Amino acid sequence: MTTAPAQPLTTAAQAGTGSTLLWVVLPYLALAVFVLGHIWRYRYDKFGWTTRSSQLYENRLLRIGSPLFHFGILVVILGHIGGLVVPESWTRAAGISENTYHWLAVVLGTIAGVCTVGGLAILIFRRRTVGSVFSATTRNDKAMYVSLTVTIALGLSATVAANVVGGGYNYRQTISPWFRSIFAVQPRPDLMNGVPLLFQLHAISAMLLFAAWPFTRLVHMLTAPLGYLTRPYIVYRSRDPRLGTRPPRRGWERIG
Repeated sequence: MTTAPAQPLTTAAQAGTGSTLLWVVLPYLALAVFVLGHIWRYRYDKFGWTTRSSQLYENRLLRIGSPLFHFGILVVILGHIGGLVVPESWTRAAGISENTYHWLAVVLGTIAGVCTVGGLAILIFRRRTVGSVFSATTRNDKAMYVSLTVTIALGLSATVAANVVGGGYNYRQTISPWFRSIFAVQPRPDLMNGVPLLFQLHAISAMLLFAAWPFTRLVHMLTAPLGYLTRPYIVYRSRDPRLGTRPPRRGWERIG
């Protein structure tokens, strides 16, 4: 009679208290605050669910920094979704080798990261140097900018340090399975134990950012003007000609 080989210890309880707090408790706490915070914000602060646009105060720097930042962050988010959600076996089955995926991710990720950091730097410079924009900046905005900058900088630094300067690091064998295990409600914090420090700090800062997300102007990312497509036409009627000094323009004659 043969005995099955012993399985490695991979449960959350066997990973250590510190590892469990960082890679099990913190992600679930951040996820709960993210979801419940948005529900609370939508119910009790609908009028505050806005970007509080400052375009009226200054437009020249905004036209450069905003598209640059939004383009870069969109590519970064799509890259994170592809790298964390899609298993390595799926891309291999699709005919994409790991070497091809690695270089594609590094090149696109670095370009998108530089665009994001550059756009964010312009937006922060604009908020600090334009008096009217700075006056409209709250403490909440400042904390949000700091958290966003730290998270993006750590992610870009981790990518450059590991895959450009260093010999490379395949996060799809450690971080990605850990990320998927959280949503599968089968957390595996042991996978994060040997992850390089910059990647760990990036993950922690991202979780803290997502926990603060519902209480900042970042909520506008989850907003789409769908009602604009179905709203009724706005009918404009001119005033009674007898009440004004000018005759009505052609096409704006009084109805009825």
